[in-house]
Amino acid sequence: MKKELIPLKKNLRCLYEAKQECDDTTVHIKSQTQATEKQIREEFEQLREFLQKEEAARLAALQQEDEEKKELVKRKSDSITSAILTFSHAVIAIENEIASSDALFLKSYANIKKRAQIPQTDPGKVSGALIDVAKHVSSLKFHVWEKMVELVQYTPITLDPNTAYSWLSLSTDLTSVTNTGSLKQLPANPERFGHFVFVLGSEGFTSGRHAWEVDVGDKTDWMLGVVKESIDRKGRISGCPEGGFWMISHYEGEYSAMTRPSSPLHLVGELTRVRVQLDYDSGEVTFSNPVSMTPIYTFTDFFTEKMFPFFCPGANINGNNPKPLKICPAKVAVWNSATW
Repeated sequence: MKKELIPLKKNLRCLYEAKQECDDTTVHIKSQTQATEKQIREEFEQLREFLQKEEAARLAALQQEDEEKKELVKRKSDSITSAILTFSHAVIAIENEIASSDALFLKSYANIKKRAQIPQTDPGKVSGALIDVAKHVSSLKFHVWEKMVELVQYTPITLDPNTAYSWLSLSTDLTSVTNTGSLKQLPANPERFGHFVFVLGSEGFTSGRHAWEVDVGDKTDWMLGVVKESIDRKGRISGCPEGGFWMISHYEGEYSAMTRPSSPLHLVGELTRVRVQLDYDSGEVTFSNPVSMTPIYTFTDFFTEKMFPFFCPGANINGNNPKPLKICPAKVAVWNSATW
């Protein structure tokens, strides 16, 4: 009977472990939700601050124009008022002379005639006196959006924290990864790498062309490239195209394309930035140096499943390789098809 209990107890232990894993995952979900909610609120607060400042600046510009235009009209009005007084005094004086006796009128006729010869003035119209409404509200949202480009930073790839090995630390904007060298308590979810300091991009591709640049700085150990979705994330791997990896590496001062066997890359100078290009339909993964605009290596293959950007910041033993891999922001422009 004791022998029969052994598999039952083993199964029971597995169930308890699975239950504990579910509980731990629930706690982690709550932590993720709180952190993500905080970040969302902070980012929207930045947008609100930008919009409030932009609104205040535009209202101030409108108020300034209001004052300038009213001052312009006031100067014109004051000039007309002065002319009215001049002509009114002349009219009254002449009417008084006319109403006097004939003898006095004839005596002062020359003076009356002179007074009546006040230069005639055309008050005219005030040009540009109205508020330039179009300047303030024409395509307002578009122009604010144009200015918002200065605030917004776009990276073509972001990292997926749910795939990151437990030694890795990702920036809050999910654009850089560091090997901290210390273990974090994270759920052992199926998507997460269990034995290697790897992390994937958050979006996979099944067609089209895609490119991103990575700042590797002066790191002494790293790997970059793309992987297929079905790679083994918990067991042993074969870091080459046959194993679902298309990548290059830097280790112990040597650059290599991870083929079987690996292919040494003879580069001029050190790489500080790497451009990765995936052409899914053509089956190509191309690496280049965007600083010198020179090619590094191209894999040619045939892709049949979803491909993900791949990042490995390398080992960090005793703090010898502490710096992050950083995905570089792409240039963003607001394009108006009505201009050329």
